[in-house]
Amino acid sequence: MAYGLLKGKRGIISGALDENSIAWKVALRAKEEGASFTLTNAPLAMRMGEINKLAEHCEAKIIPADATSIEDLEKLYTGSMEELGGKIDFVLHSIGMSTNIRKGKEYGDLNYEWFLKSIDVSALSFHKMLQVAEKLDAIENKGSLVALSYIAAQRSFPDYTDMAQAKAMLESIARSYGYRYGKKNGTRVNTVSQSPTKTTAGTGISGFNAFYEYANQMSPLGNASADECADYVITLFSDLTRKVTMQNLFHDGGFCSVGISEEIVARMEG
Repeated sequence: MAYGLLKGKRGIISGALDENSIAWKVALRAKEEGASFTLTNAPLAMRMGEINKLAEHCEAKIIPADATSIEDLEKLYTGSMEELGGKIDFVLHSIGMSTNIRKGKEYGDLNYEWFLKSIDVSALSFHKMLQVAEKLDAIENKGSLVALSYIAAQRSFPDYTDMAQAKAMLESIARSYGYRYGKKNGTRVNTVSQSPTKTTAGTGISGFNAFYEYANQMSPLGNASADECADYVITLFSDLTRKVTMQNLFHDGGFCSVGISEEIVARMEG
């Protein structure tokens, strides 16, 4: 059901790779709620994914951009404002990459060049998105920027390795820039800490399926799906959350607040 929550709003949605992507789901929901937006991803990711199909469905222009490149981000914002006819009301940062994870490097044997790349792509890119937007005066008053995070920013998960530090930095950037942008023009900056989700990126992490089931049994509401995450992100883009900023918002069925569940106790005792 659509509620017209984003009617007349303009946005930029990054990170849609395929139909399993949270960003893909957000784009579909944003379209349903009346928004117009551009889609963006790194050129390599675009070749691997199906973003053209999403763009056609949403009647959205694709503007390729490497989120670590200031020049590319400048072109993304200026191109989006030209395409959409005005300043941007909302931005989704759904970007994360770890070569260390992809190549199976353990936390005590990280390649530091790859580590720096993880930080740049997965966290520093959010600061670049914010800083470029501010310098271009690209964000409409009372806009909203959201980045996707994960609870490994606060807790230790062995197979998440350097991405845990990247997510911790991502959340810190949201707090620091949230204060700055709030003072500037009432714009909100938040992160959403989502349940383990069966996306292309998520399922690439070692032991994902086991942890997915564990989290599902720990959470009183069960794991939040990609579709449900999209619903939540849409509310953060809408005018219903004008006073929510600088927050890391857990969208995980209650997982973050549970010490142990009855299901896990039963398994241990069995």
